[in-house]
Amino acid sequence: MNIHRGKQILYSLWVLAIVYFIYQYIKDPSIINPNTIVEFISFYENETILVYTILSLVRGFFLIPSTPFVVGGGLLFPDHKLMVLIVSMVGVMSSATMLYYFSDLLGFSKYLESKSPKQILKWKTRLQKPGATYFVTAWSFFPLVPTDLICYIAGIIRMPFKFLFLGVFVGELILNIFYVYWSETIVDEFIF
Repeated sequence: MNIHRGKQILYSLWVLAIVYFIYQYIKDPSIINPNTIVEFISFYENETILVYTILSLVRGFFLIPSTPFVVGGGLLFPDHKLMVLIVSMVGVMSSATMLYYFSDLLGFSKYLESKSPKQILKWKTRLQKPGATYFVTAWSFFPLVPTDLICYIAGIIRMPFKFLFLGVFVGELILNIFYVYWSETIVDEFIF
């Protein structure tokens, strides 16, 4: 099997998985909320930490936001908040790394450069300036924009990985500390 065919198969499987999860979410939006995640993980009582860790690591592959997992982990493991923070950050950073490197591997960069050259040039200008790490940090910290998107764009325009990694790490760390240590308040007052 040649590399091009392998990319097509991987890309197709990835798109199918994402479409499936979007369909399931449209059918029942409650599947991605902290309480549902807590219930699902609680079902595997003896393997709870392992299941939570695996879900935190693979959720980025399907472009599922990390927020419900982080808040759900804070609710599920109230006595192990540092562990939840570490697992969440490992999941976020592995997702950021994967999206950065997969953006080119799957051939998206060539496609987007041919379809939206002005947008790509705009992002190249923004993310290759001195101080772009601060932009990535702010983007990662702001909860209403997907961090996965900035990682994907950074991979396409070839922003230096260390600057992306640092920006995502700092922004997500601040946000996840808030989510983990105030998860009960978030769920009680803001979400439900």
